[in-house]
Amino acid sequence: MIADLKKDTETRMQKTLEALKTDLMKVRTGRAHTGLLDHIQVDYYGSLVPVNQVANVSLSDARTIAVQPYEKTMVGKVEKAIRDSDLGLNPATNGDQIRVPMPMLTEERRKDLIKVVRTEAEGARVSTRNIRRDANNDLKNLLKDKEISEDEERRGQEEVQKLTDKYIAEVDKALAEKEKELLTV
Repeated sequence: MIADLKKDTETRMQKTLEALKTDLMKVRTGRAHTGLLDHIQVDYYGSLVPVNQVANVSLSDARTIAVQPYEKTMVGKVEKAIRDSDLGLNPATNGDQIRVPMPMLTEERRKDLIKVVRTEAEGARVSTRNIRRDANNDLKNLLKDKEISEDEERRGQEEVQKLTDKYIAEVDKALAEKEKELLTV
């Protein structure tokens, strides 16, 4: 019972950490990477689909993403979707290929991005603590229903706390890496 609860708690905390890492990847550092365009949706014959399903997304150099739509008719739509996204990118079409240069970040913009990253990390910490609270409540309910002893409950809470500490340390590590990356000129 406690082992299942611990496993479920760890799975949920792992998902929180993965969600944070995904969100941190979307924060632009000035270097190009193909995952930057993953969340952009393009109108493809009446339905919205991710860019990487209608085009080949690759890196042409460290600061430029190359987008090659599979159909020539999609070039304008893909370019418009990238331009209208919340990333602040300015794509340029060259025949049937779209080049997306990454603009340099100003010092002020870097500081704004660090604030965003810290907010994301704090959200992940809160989520991890909420998962801990849920697990501890489940342990208390098991004790109340006399399915486990007080000692088992106490051990369970200690194990949940160790998991919480581990995942909050992982969140802090991911935050520190992203801050370092943002501050690198």
